[in-house]
Order: sequence, then C-alpha cells, then structure tokens
Amino acid sequence: MSERLRFGMTLPVEHLPGDDIGQRFDNLLEAARLAEAAGFSYLDAPQHYLAAPSQYLHCVPVLARLASEVSSVKLCTNIIQLTLHHPVQIAEELATLDVITGGRLVVGFGRGYREDEFLAFGVGPGARLGRFLEAWEIVRRLWAEDSVTFDGKHFQLADASIGIRPVQPNGPPLVLAASGDKMIARAAKMADGWSAVGHSTLDILARQSDLYKQALADAGRAFPPQHYRVAVETYVAPTRAEAERKAFPHVARKYAGYASWGQDKELPDGQTFDLPIEELRAERFNIGDPVQVTERFLEYHAAMGMSELGVRLFWAGMPHADLLAAIELMGERVMPDVLKAIG
Repeated sequence: MSERLRFGMTLPVEHLPGDDIGQRFDNLLEAARLAEAAGFSYLDAPQHYLAAPSQYLHCVPVLARLASEVSSVKLCTNIIQLTLHHPVQIAEELATLDVITGGRLVVGFGRGYREDEFLAFGVGPGARLGRFLEAWEIVRRLWAEDSVTFDGKHFQLADASIGIRPVQPNGPPLVLAASGDKMIARAAKMADGWSAVGHSTLDILARQSDLYKQALADAGRAFPPQHYRVAVETYVAPTRAEAERKAFPHVARKYAGYASWGQDKELPDGQTFDLPIEELRAERFNIGDPVQVTERFLEYHAAMGMSELGVRLFWAGMPHADLLAAIELMGERVMPDVLKAIG
C-alpha cells in the first residue's frame, strides 16, 4: 500500500429540481458510509450559491451532520468560495466544524468565478483577488494567534480574538483550489496544498504540476505536500459501454451548466466546455471498466505525482444505485490495483 496516494470522493450535493431532496440527503449519508468502508480516505463537499434550478446542499452543515456517520475519513470543504465570506464568520464557523469532526477537517478555499454569486454578495470585479487574499491571511491568523490586528483595504480588525479554537493546532490544513497559473504559484507559497481542477486536460495539468513543483522549490517547500490533490470526473462499471451509458447523460448536463456559468473561462489556453460529450471526454474524464480506469489513474499519477486523488462518481439525476455500484467497484478493483502498481 502506498503512503503517497490517498483517494477521496466528492459527495453528491447537487440534485435536479424535481428530486426529493430529503431522500437524496439520506442517500448521501449511505454513500458516505459505503465510501469509508470501501477504503476512501477523504470526502469532499463543494459550495455554490444561487444554483437554481439545481438543488444544492451546502457543505458546512452537510459535513457537520456527516461527522457522526463516518469515523476515519477526513472531511473536506472543496471548495468554499472565500471571497464571498467575511473572514471572522468563516473562521469561527470552520473552527466549530473542526471541533464537531474531531479534528478531521481539511479546508479548501477558492476565489470563485461565477458572476451571479459575486454580484449577489456585492463583490465588484476590482475587489475579488484582494478580498480573497486578505480573508485568507485573517483566517490563518485568527486560528493561530491570540489576538489579531489587521488594517487592510477590505477588512479591519483591532485586537480580535475568536471565541472558539479549532482542535487542530493552528487550525485545519488550508488547500487552495486553482486552475490559473498565477494562483497555482500562490498555492505553493501560501497554502498547505493545491487542489488541481480536473476539468483541464492531462497535458495542461502536467504542465501546471511542473509549475507548482518549481514554485514549491523556490519557496523552500517539499514536493509533494500532503494535500496536493486533483479531482477527476470518474465512473467505473464492469464494461466501458455500461459506464458510458450510466454516466454520459449526467456528465453532459453538468458541463452544459458549467459552460452557462462561465467556469471554462477560468481554464488556461481558451478551453471550452461548449462541446459534445464525446469531445469533452478526450483527455478529461475517466469513464470505463476497472482496467481502463486504473490505467488512466496511473497516467495521472505519473504525470502529476499528486498525493491525493479525488473522484466524482455522481452527477445530478444519476440513480442512487449507480453511485453505490461505482463506489463498490472502486473499492474492490480500482483503488487496490492503483496502489499496488505504484508501490
């Protein structure tokens, strides 16, 4: 078993308008328990606001509830859009969540990209990066210091001290989600890890991994960090035809939504999601039988050298039974074979 690679799963938090959301939440709990039993090391919960017509369960309350359902896996906010939050509010909320999870929290922050969300929270175009960077520094300091004074452009604090401390000394690990080169370089300097967005093709991710490795070396930091991760759209079934039949309609709907949100504008080299699913899948998704999926993961590991590999096995509208079947097959065939191959 490799000490260098851990598998994670994105929780099924996004659902169609007509779904029974109470039942879907119960399904989420069952999937999380099965993922832990199958050998996954961490579970991710993303965050979006104004996701209508989708129903979108929010990450902090979901992870707080999940803490009593699973006992060994790390629980991760991957990602919270920090730019939309006040750092005092999110520092105390996540400190509380770290207590609830018994110190199993890993915090993923991102700058965000959706114009609808920025406008709703009153964050103008010129304020976004500066607000994000200030909030990051304040959260770090509030977790680690007894008293914080900060005089920034967006936030000001005078001898501030939060009322609850995280279980983990100096707070949970902070992972920065980034798809642009400049933010990836920042991740090497300011974060405990980089969360690479698997929407990019593997050749771009490999190039960015080299950039990240060099930025870490320039900062005097070791490669790979514990929480250097990539998340890959994945579905595994006994045959490739079955995997494609079960996954493609739901993945296509998801990426049409991404295109409408402008998510692909954050990617390098002018990539677009406004393509047929057959073209989108090339070098981007990992959908197939256990052997194919295993081999593709080994290609990712060889190209990137990441320490954590996340998968999304569910998209809005997918039957719950299909998610459970993929989790079981990941645990029975894919994860053991990947770990055996890399030693």
